[in-house]
Amino acid sequence: MNKSLRKAVIAGNWKMNKTPAEAKELIEAIKPLVKDADCGVLCCVPYVDLQTALDAAAGSNIEIGAENCHWEESGAFTGEISAKMLTSMGVKYVIIGHSERRTYFGDTDVTVQKRMRAALNAGMTVILCVGEYLEQREQGVTAEVVSSQTKIALQGVDASELDRVIIAYEPVWAIGTGRTATADQAGEVCGLIRSVVEGLYGKEKADAMTIQYGGSMNAKNAAELLAQPDVDGGLIGGASLKPADFAEIVKAAVNG
Repeated sequence: MNKSLRKAVIAGNWKMNKTPAEAKELIEAIKPLVKDADCGVLCCVPYVDLQTALDAAAGSNIEIGAENCHWEESGAFTGEISAKMLTSMGVKYVIIGHSERRTYFGDTDVTVQKRMRAALNAGMTVILCVGEYLEQREQGVTAEVVSSQTKIALQGVDASELDRVIIAYEPVWAIGTGRTATADQAGEVCGLIRSVVEGLYGKEKADAMTIQYGGSMNAKNAAELLAQPDVDGGLIGGASLKPADFAEIVKAAVNG
């Protein structure tokens, strides 16, 4: 991390976990553990937990985000939620392009770009996820894949909007598998992403962008990963459901 240039952000991605009652209990447990953190702390929760989470986090340093949004404001899209609906509740953050959305629910680079554009238009801050499959890493095309995903997602995004974009590098082979990129691998690809942003928007904007690592970061490996100069935080899956572990990751970001 380089906190003199950009803000570290630790974001929990709860995925399809926790009822509203359980969400309240979890946030209440996390709050005292992270209350003095000088980094961003964010919990991205299922739609049904959003209002409970907003209420539970009110007055604390924890921000609440959603896990996805649709690219239209309204319409015949059964089961979908728009960015406008989220902002009407007071939700300021949203994850776009998570590997599980791409793998299981048909999100493509094109639909990721459309969702991202809709979220930015609604005034939200986006955590944009990019990352390669194991086969792509083994074929040596990680740089091409991640660069392409980043460029397509940022298509039409003005430089003035970049302060509302966080990019999370999520190697698909490390999501929910217990496998983790080495610190050097994570740092290398986060640096690559920063170089892509620099090519599109210039060095000043690239230096200011928060780039997270999102592949099975946990309490044990967080400090090593966050020591990489281009890793500015984490998008945390399973460990975000464990208050003590999540707090340890936040602590690593604070001390890094």
